[in-house]
Amino acid sequence: MNILEKDMMTDDYSIILPDTQSQTLDQDAEYCILKGSNGAGEQRIRFHDYEKIYAIPGLYERLFYKKLKCTSPSTICGYLKEVVDKNNSELRNLRVLDLGAGNGMVGEELSKIGVEKVYGIDIVKNAKKAVERDRPDIYRKYLIEDITDLSISQREDLESESFNCMTTVAALGYGDIPPKAFVQGFNLLSTPAWIAFNIKESFLSDCDSSGFSILINKMIDEGVLDIKVQERYQHRLSIEGNPLYYVALVGKKLSDVPDNWII
Repeated sequence: MNILEKDMMTDDYSIILPDTQSQTLDQDAEYCILKGSNGAGEQRIRFHDYEKIYAIPGLYERLFYKKLKCTSPSTICGYLKEVVDKNNSELRNLRVLDLGAGNGMVGEELSKIGVEKVYGIDIVKNAKKAVERDRPDIYRKYLIEDITDLSISQREDLESESFNCMTTVAALGYGDIPPKAFVQGFNLLSTPAWIAFNIKESFLSDCDSSGFSILINKMIDEGVLDIKVQERYQHRLSIEGNPLYYVALVGKKLSDVPDNWII
């Protein structure tokens, strides 16, 4: 282990955001530079390189929550609590599938509001390692699988859990969780079920090319999803210090998404 790697593992490093005066980076291109103590080397990490980020204890929290003021896990879970409470349901009775669970920050927020049964799934191997390292008691089970490519037995195991809620936070779009994966998770839920998620506001606009705008609007229009909350809010800051707005959505699943909607 070199000096820089040692600094990364002992939290003895600084996070430097690039000077972007001559350019504006899209979220998918944002990055930071980690600098070891006493100037012992530098490492450039893209914000969407989750394997590298989760491998370094505390980096995700320091970067996104302390430096860039991300509020999404608490915001989405807060809206979920409001909706469930208004419908005279019990949070402790939820069996939540946390899709794109990452390092467990959403699972931790679900635990804070009273949810007792949370199951995580992600495609990034280091996500599970980060959960086991930093939040070992949050999930009943944590799977590293591609939800669009499950075996028959894996799908049957998940269906047997009778999930009645799904969360997916800061994970839709940008190639992380595509529409097909979102639908696969949604269709694993029992009917009815709650769903709480967020998405960048541009992915709901008429100019969206990700497929989410068409999908979500069709789910609402066709009575597949009954929206209870749809609120625009500040997700976090960009590396330039500008607010990035997302839309929080909480609703009730009324039926599966038909197979022919997603090719």
